Amino acid sequence: MTTTLRPTGPEEHLEGGARARSYDVCVNSRPVGRLRLATDPRSALPTGRLADLWIDEPDRRRGRATVAALAAEEVLRGWGCRRIEFFVPADATPALRLSAALGYTERAHRMRKDLTTPPALPPGSTDRPLDEAEYPGWQASAQAEFVRVMTAQGEPADRVVELVADNHRRLLPDGVHTPGQSLRVLSHHGTDVGTVWTALDVPGEGGGYVYDVQVTPEHRGRGHGRTLMGIAERECLAAGHRVLGLNVYADNAVARRLYASLGYRDTAHWLWKPLL
Repeated sequence: MTTTLRPTGPEEHLEGGARARSYDVCVNSRPVGRLRLATDPRSALPTGRLADLWIDEPDRRRGRATVAALAAEEVLRGWGCRRIEFFVPADATPALRLSAALGYTERAHRMRKDLTTPPALPPGSTDRPLDEAEYPGWQASAQAEFVRVMTAQGEPADRVVELVADNHRRLLPDGVHTPGQSLRVLSHHGTDVGTVWTALDVPGEGGGYVYDVQVTPEHRGRGHGRTLMGIAERECLAAGHRVLGLNVYADNAVARRLYASLGYRDTAHWLWKPLL
């Protein structure tokens, strides 16, 4: 039997220069599932995404998903993509096994927490809004850290610098006065020790999302990261949302342990693979 992809419609041209197309997964022309591909114009390298892959129950465990995934890689190569990535739900064990067998590696975890009551700040700690005078310095530091992390993963530095600047322009067009964004400074016994940036209503997340947490180097290892996350939770609850999400890179074991200890749970694995 031959497993193939059959387009279900014309190629779509989306906002920002992205392209996408949906397919039926077929066995001898018989549809047995579906697949959707898209490109991500905001990535540092030309990147394709496996946005959806589903095989009908009677045809599972017969290699259909494997062949469909490999065919998807060929389509994306033809689109000029240099890597492929997708999200797998944390409890989708068969999909994670398949991804590992096909050479995908874990880039990051999506995590989230259901919020109840805002945690109190520890003794000696206070927080306040980031002010306009502080914003340029904070922005430069946040962007530099993002560039450091991404270039360590092999991303081209010039493209990452361009992307992070574009993201800040898009997400924080009015700086500290941008509606729906919280930028807070944590002080401990009168000394500023860190900052946290929380988006208070992110489409598709069902609540808030932590974009950036920074503890100044000389004050790390003293629990301030935990306090900053508590501030983010308080801000989210104050905005009327009871879910807070975040993204943590797979190689950041310290942050993953912190978030797990605070009650955050994995919701998805972000996997990727170079297209050679």
